[in-house]
Amino acid sequence: MKKIPVLATALLLGIYALAAPKNDVPYSHQMARSQGKEWTHGKPWDYVNGLVAKSMLMMCEQYDNARWTQEYYDLAKAYADNAINEDGTFKNFRKGNIDNINAGKVLFELYRHESLLDRKNGTNRAARYKKAADFLQDYLKNEYSRIQLPEAKGCFFHKNIYPNQMWLDGLYMGAAYYAEWLKNFAPNDTEAWSDIARQFIVINKHTYDPEYGLNYHGWSADPSDPNSFWAKKEAPFKGCSQEFWGRGMGWYFAALVDVLDAMPKTHPDYATLVGITQQVAKGLERWQDKKSGVWYQLLRYDDSFKGTCGLPNYLESSASGMFAYAYLKGIRIGVLSPEFRSTAEKAYKGVLKSFITRNPDGTINIESSCRSAGLGPARDPHRDGSASYYLCGKDVTRVNNEGKAIGPFIMASLEYEKLKNDPK
Repeated sequence: MKKIPVLATALLLGIYALAAPKNDVPYSHQMARSQGKEWTHGKPWDYVNGLVAKSMLMMCEQYDNARWTQEYYDLAKAYADNAINEDGTFKNFRKGNIDNINAGKVLFELYRHESLLDRKNGTNRAARYKKAADFLQDYLKNEYSRIQLPEAKGCFFHKNIYPNQMWLDGLYMGAAYYAEWLKNFAPNDTEAWSDIARQFIVINKHTYDPEYGLNYHGWSADPSDPNSFWAKKEAPFKGCSQEFWGRGMGWYFAALVDVLDAMPKTHPDYATLVGITQQVAKGLERWQDKKSGVWYQLLRYDDSFKGTCGLPNYLESSASGMFAYAYLKGIRIGVLSPEFRSTAEKAYKGVLKSFITRNPDGTINIESSCRSAGLGPARDPHRDGSASYYLCGKDVTRVNNEGKAIGPFIMASLEYEKLKNDPK
């Protein structure tokens, strides 16, 4: 793996030198410049493309005085404009899939920025983004399928093809969007905040395994359903899948810190969600690879474990980037103790050393990401949630420059760059 050029001197924290390239261009900008267009320009409304576009908008807000940010703002705006009409209606929104809510997170920054331009120019361009955001919120809150069984009543299906199932992934896709909408447009809606909190409380209750300090990837409230063939049929952990998948935990951890960043601290469930976040942070710290500082695809094994196809477990970039982001942000917003700082710094340093490579033209790559993974449905019996599936499944290939690694890397870099510029 190629060595990344670094500054000669580290300031305040010993790892800053590693995080700064020779020309001192922030890594967030380097990754956006290298891979951002590939995942946004002309791309359809999708949670992965939306994740990359959202990360670039976050970069634009953080570096709002830099001339180079306009290019990335324009890419993200064009991505959204490609999906919605002038009146704010969606051109081709696919219902029944909570993943399709996630891309809507780009709408909040666009609405704020375009509102400023409207006031300056006497135009009305921002309204379309508010209308599109409101549509997604109304659909999620009032129309999207929810579990009606008593133990999880009111919790969102992961998708309509997965009835009565909750996956860790879905908390980032749905609940975190819900929270950002409330923060922007209805911050005092106590009942809605309780609705969000319940999603986390229920899935944590059913998927958290204290022996490992980790959460199982998925849980079915109805494990007898044919689409839940992968679920454990008996206690303990009835309804749970079999393994602890890195990126599943990454989505979950990132969702928790994003929701807590938006949620009023006075809400009765705020402290409960902080407790869950601390539980996740402590559990993941146990499984952080001591040598590299990053995490494996299957969290409780190292590379001595192999799937039935012979492929070994491997250090995985998308989950590791998500963990670095969530640790750094959690510390910054005060929901994680500063005691986790060494874990967070080691994680970000590890992502740079383990996964980032540089091309001859100066652009960068992020390597070793799981392309996809899921549980079922019945028509896909190979997606059985076994350890071998996460290493050998036909949809679980190991790839480079995957959007689900690019977006979190930009987000983690932004948090690290905040720490670098304003250490406490």
